Amino acid sequence: MELNGLLMMDWLGKPVWMWALFLLFVVVLLVVDLGIFHHDQHEIGVQESLKMSAAYIALGVLFGGWVWWELGAESGLLYLTGFVVEKSLAIDNVFVIAMIFTALSIPRKYQHRVLFWGILGVIVLRGVMIGVGAALVQEMAWILYIFAAFLIFSGFKLLWLAGQEEEMDINKNPLLKFLRKYGRVANELHGQKFLVRLKDNNTGHYAWYMTPLLVALLLVEVADVIFAVDSVPAIFAITTDAYLVFTSNIMAILGLRALYFALSAMMERFKYLKYALAILLIFIGSKMFIADMFGLMKFPPVASLSITFLILAVGVGYSLWKTRNLAKG
Repeated sequence: MELNGLLMMDWLGKPVWMWALFLLFVVVLLVVDLGIFHHDQHEIGVQESLKMSAAYIALGVLFGGWVWWELGAESGLLYLTGFVVEKSLAIDNVFVIAMIFTALSIPRKYQHRVLFWGILGVIVLRGVMIGVGAALVQEMAWILYIFAAFLIFSGFKLLWLAGQEEEMDINKNPLLKFLRKYGRVANELHGQKFLVRLKDNNTGHYAWYMTPLLVALLLVEVADVIFAVDSVPAIFAITTDAYLVFTSNIMAILGLRALYFALSAMMERFKYLKYALAILLIFIGSKMFIADMFGLMKFPPVASLSITFLILAVGVGYSLWKTRNLAKG
């Protein structure tokens, strides 16, 4: 009886059993992913990556179907919109992760290990940020307008930066420079180990050293925090339901590792997608102001999902068409 009472308790607007069910679902996915399909550190090819990504997208959509059945059509549409938006914004994260692995010379067969453990940190970090965001929205509803204005600003900034040819130099990253200067970092990989005991040339004693694999993991986590500054306000601009925000966010991120290995092999084919992502941020940020302008309680979820799909479809189609010669080569 006590257990039933605990499971039915309300937490952030939903009963505890719904949160527990989702977290159990995530744990099962991660165990199956690493324990069964990737227990051996093999190099993941584009074909395998696309199959994994399709499976994660299918699971994300199926969970959206369950949300629709359990919470209603509007909640289902809001979840799916959040899922699509977060999945799209995560693509930008893929490009940065690829730069990190290239700068640190991480072989493809070890990249999945970094991304797997990285996703655990991301779940915790996103959970904290979403929890803080939900508390702020509950206490100060007007902060949604600040989120919206920030998204519009971010969209225009990304639109301007998308036209710049200059690429980011990971070697100038402040965290990487700090670790190399003050931390014990091994010069080369030691298999799939994150830490290794090596002899200190100065003292002659053995000490723990970070391998490039651990450095890559730390940089991936920091990169996600930076990207979350855009993605978390974006999902709150779609819905303030903490359960929908968290589940759509995590389901989109879970498939990021699978999507990475396909996109990193053909990043040049999606070089114009940044323009679509910039327009998407501007649209999401503008929805609240548009709804107020026309006296609506909220922007219609069906219209929001449809416009999101249209922006992304045009962006992907245009990018693939503009880079069609690369595919022929």
